Amino acid sequence: MSFSNPRQIFVNPVVPFSGTILGGLVPGEMLLIQGSVPSDVDRFQVDLLCGSSVKPRADVAFHFNPRVKKGCVVCNSLTRERWGREEIHKIMPFIPGDVFELVILVQSDVYKVAVNGAHLLEFKHRVELNRVDTLLIQGKVQIQAIAVLPNQVLIFVLFQSVPFQAEIVKGLSPGRSITIKGRTSPNAQSLGVNLAVGGSSAIALHLNPRLKQRNFVRNSFLFDCWGPEETEIQDFPFEPDQYFEMIILCEASQFRVAVNGTHQFEYKHRVQDLSRVTVLTLTGDLSLEEVRLL
Repeated sequence: MSFSNPRQIFVNPVVPFSGTILGGLVPGEMLLIQGSVPSDVDRFQVDLLCGSSVKPRADVAFHFNPRVKKGCVVCNSLTRERWGREEIHKIMPFIPGDVFELVILVQSDVYKVAVNGAHLLEFKHRVELNRVDTLLIQGKVQIQAIAVLPNQVLIFVLFQSVPFQAEIVKGLSPGRSITIKGRTSPNAQSLGVNLAVGGSSAIALHLNPRLKQRNFVRNSFLFDCWGPEETEIQDFPFEPDQYFEMIILCEASQFRVAVNGTHQFEYKHRVQDLSRVTVLTLTGDLSLEEVRLL
């Protein structure tokens, strides 16, 4: 991933490294860290801190600790100089002697971590996000670059399983788009894409390609009931066990949907206040490769 318009960047920092995150972190932003681990690596850590105090020790909102020789990643938090409950993930994406790219996506309730383009883990907030203002990196690791990326462009997932849910920070607005890349399962029957109103059961846009019937159903769920379905389409664009790319473009009065570079249909807004549409969910018979929000 390239550093496209970072709001802050550190190049070739010396480890141990401690740097102030200007303005703190807000939902939708990403920390992108490019580096390498030496062949004799034992462990290293990336910490998001609340200040830089040593005595008393600053609270640690998110402690990310790959223990390479043990083959696990340990996550935790520290408040009032006491560690919380460890979350141990028995997976090791870091290869001794090799380079890596670590992405921490900040959301309102959780940190989502990906390494080398693959989703790794999630860590729910234990410390208020608005207190986080410092990045600390220690251990056997070399860092080439660190970037804080603003939330105009979000790459939510790479090769993550479904069902999948993501927050659309600040909601939808005309001009924003969502790109979904994935592959249908060999025996795929249906897919589901929902753009939902946060904090309610309402669904502004429900997309439901049904491969067996070769129908592409569109609808909305409002006031606890489904509205009239829209199904008209010229050519059904999905096949089992096939790569696809779907783009949903939000306009002032409608959504436009394209699949594999071909326009499919428009769908008039049934929820007029687009800023309330803050949740994206994906379900069905597919494997995800990428979800991108512009």
